[in-house]
Amino acid sequence: METVTDTDVLVVGAGPTGLALGVDLARRGVDALVVERGAGLFPGSRGKGMQPRTMEVFDDLGVLDAIHAAGGTYPVGMIWQNGQRVREHQMFHPAEASEDSPYDEPWMVPQWRTQEILRDRLEELGGAVAFGREVTGVEQDAAGVTAHLASGTAVRARYLVAADGGRSAVRRALGIGMTGETVDPSPMLVADVRIDGLDRDHWHVFPPADGGPHFLAVCPLAGTEDFQVIARFPEGAAVDLTADGVRKVVADRSHLAPEDVTEVRWASGFRPRAALADRFRAGRVFLAGDAAHVHSPAGGQGLNTSVQDACNLGWKLGSVLTGGAPAGLLDSYEEERRPIAAQMLDLSTGVHRGEVRRGGATRQLGLGYRDSSLTVDTRAAVVEGAVRAGDRAPDGTVDGVRLFDAFRGPHWTLLALGTGLPDGAVGPAVPVVRGTAHGAYGAGVFLVRPDGYVGWAGDTPAGLGGYLGRFGLGG
Repeated sequence: METVTDTDVLVVGAGPTGLALGVDLARRGVDALVVERGAGLFPGSRGKGMQPRTMEVFDDLGVLDAIHAAGGTYPVGMIWQNGQRVREHQMFHPAEASEDSPYDEPWMVPQWRTQEILRDRLEELGGAVAFGREVTGVEQDAAGVTAHLASGTAVRARYLVAADGGRSAVRRALGIGMTGETVDPSPMLVADVRIDGLDRDHWHVFPPADGGPHFLAVCPLAGTEDFQVIARFPEGAAVDLTADGVRKVVADRSHLAPEDVTEVRWASGFRPRAALADRFRAGRVFLAGDAAHVHSPAGGQGLNTSVQDACNLGWKLGSVLTGGAPAGLLDSYEEERRPIAAQMLDLSTGVHRGEVRRGGATRQLGLGYRDSSLTVDTRAAVVEGAVRAGDRAPDGTVDGVRLFDAFRGPHWTLLALGTGLPDGAVGPAVPVVRGTAHGAYGAGVFLVRPDGYVGWAGDTPAGLGGYLGRFGLGG
């Protein structure tokens, strides 16, 4: 007979998605267990770019200082031909930080380091990752989900979140299909290496002389002594992932010698594709991250979209399990996140094919939920360009209070800007920031969700109590 462990939420997969969700649930006091089939955290760089919106999420989760300390800005590209430096190349459209958006550019941190930081934060909050736990089957009923493990044990949970990657065993066990396309039929190599003979001030690009598919890029990984090698191969080619194979690729496509690659720390092969799960939910099981959407790595959208899946789902699970919200709130996860994932898949595919430049859209600051069933805007008129319900809640300073400081944490926040708000309009669980009208918001009452989006907006607080009641809150 199986030994069964009980928990409120079982998170399958200890990648960035599962770890971010584990952190969010832990700070909400939710009994959650993160399991990972591997013996340790994923060892490679893979998703290395943090977009500004994800930096805001990491600020909220309490890991931004560690992320900043572990990484750095992206270097300028350097184009090489015949062993000579030809010209520099700007990899991104530049942007400037503003009070509304303090994180203005992508930040480079190798995926393995991001995972270490999130795991440390999870443990700081009293959580942990159980390694060597492979899920082989899933059953569910009206009361919960049972996950069967390869060890012969089982975990019983009220809800399960599949964050176990693009080949998700949980998704397959549920029979949920994925619809997508091959973005590029050419196989690719990605590897973390040590190299002598290249500076760390540039992202080195070696285009093929004949314009063919033999592309090579070598990027210094911020915060480490490593470089990430990315190489593209002709359709149908076999990719040699051995150390000698990686050395040969670098030597064949650049002026470097094989021995200049002094160490190969990790290597993987893949074919860029874009795919979207047909559903993000089946009963008490949710799909998040690569289990729900698989991106080309171009443009740095996959990891970032995945972390924001976790941000969206975490507060909703917490509200239902510990906050008195009705279970129907969980229906809004797929409603809100699946269209965003589809949009980001189109974007990353466009970047991969050279149709879209890395810039404003890839920063993900303009994404929101204006059409969500959770979004209510009762104002008679909205000034053009001002924040609307469903939008990301911008940063700023209101009468000496920094808004991101006020938003940080698992709670809702109410902004009363340039308008009166009677005492007792909201209960003690909802902090209130009062002040004059603010440039990004204008005047009005704005209720900011725990994930940093405006859920409700009004000229006055009329109707606010009824909205809060939908989430087990109220005045």
